[in-house]
Amino acid sequence: MGAEHHIGARSFFPPLLMPDWFADPAAGLGGLFIASFLAATLLPGGSEAALAAFLLAHPAEVPAALFWATLGNTLGGLTSYGAGRLLPEQSLHRLPHLAQVRRFGSPSLLLAWAPLVGDALCVAAGWLRLPWLPCTLFIAAGKLARYWVVAQGLALLAS
Repeated sequence: MGAEHHIGARSFFPPLLMPDWFADPAAGLGGLFIASFLAATLLPGGSEAALAAFLLAHPAEVPAALFWATLGNTLGGLTSYGAGRLLPEQSLHRLPHLAQVRRFGSPSLLLAWAPLVGDALCVAAGWLRLPWLPCTLFIAAGKLARYWVVAQGLALLAS
């Protein structure tokens, strides 16, 4: 991306959403990891905005940003999966999306990135004791695909 096509992150995001430490790529990647992890737990937050802000400030860091955002968000999803393993058996009927996870198994976690349902899918997979490795791979694949779409959208806007 040439300088003439670069969208400044500070001009796109208000200062409140673009902290000064984001200017340093290493610190920004650490912040992106933390924001992505927290957004994938039951805490509200959009990691896509953090990814977009980072990529607008550091457009050459797409591979690193995709890696750290995906890793943080995947670990957050696995935290929800772990919480599901701890739920008592009587919680069975209150788990949203349990039937879908039971029917489709680990591949249903490709949708773990989706707002509102993603956390519930991870919790249900943990409660059902689905194998952790396939769950991890499907969670990561879905989250990486979502972040890749965000990065490609930003690249299109900047061109």
